[in-house]
Amino acid sequence: MRVVAGALRGRNIKAPDGDATRPTTDRTREAVFNALASMDVIDDAVVLDLYAGSGAMGIEALSRGARRCTFIERDRRALDAVRANVTHLGLGDRSSVLAGDVMVSVVAQRGVDLALVDPPYEFSDWPALLAAIAVALTPDAVVVAESGRDLGAPAGWTVLRSKRYGRTWVSFLQRDDASDEPRTQTPRAREPRATGTVGD
Repeated sequence: MRVVAGALRGRNIKAPDGDATRPTTDRTREAVFNALASMDVIDDAVVLDLYAGSGAMGIEALSRGARRCTFIERDRRALDAVRANVTHLGLGDRSSVLAGDVMVSVVAQRGVDLALVDPPYEFSDWPALLAAIAVALTPDAVVVAESGRDLGAPAGWTVLRSKRYGRTWVSFLQRDDASDEPRTQTPRAREPRATGTVGD
């Protein structure tokens, strides 16, 4: 695998050994991040890469201008790959790698603008996972959810867009604080960001 675009374009990304993880293909990553760029979500964003695997999604965000990324993963071989990739690409000062269960670890996070979520295909408890993630998010944050099926519009969330890539459905979600009824619409406008570097 390689970084698709940005400052690290063309750099190699190590995949975890074994078949416990399912790396997002280069084609899907490119489509996802092109869409996020058009929504003005990436630049200076605080990112979560959940069920990180190789870390390719979070690394792509950093390459394209995200401020920092926290990678959360519990598989040992995947953690080794994420740490190796972060070190190899010189992203240590903008990255945190946490070992643990996503449902437990994510609740300690705050101020997240973009959450990249790719659990195993057999995962089914999306309502509980989205509820846990919601605590960490800023008001206009976007969640990119990869799944083996179309998630539809979860209660309390707006579907910004949804598309199938091979066996994978990718849904762009945003919290709908105005209503508990699911709906589909165009993205809400983001407030302007302050420029400059923010410390840890």
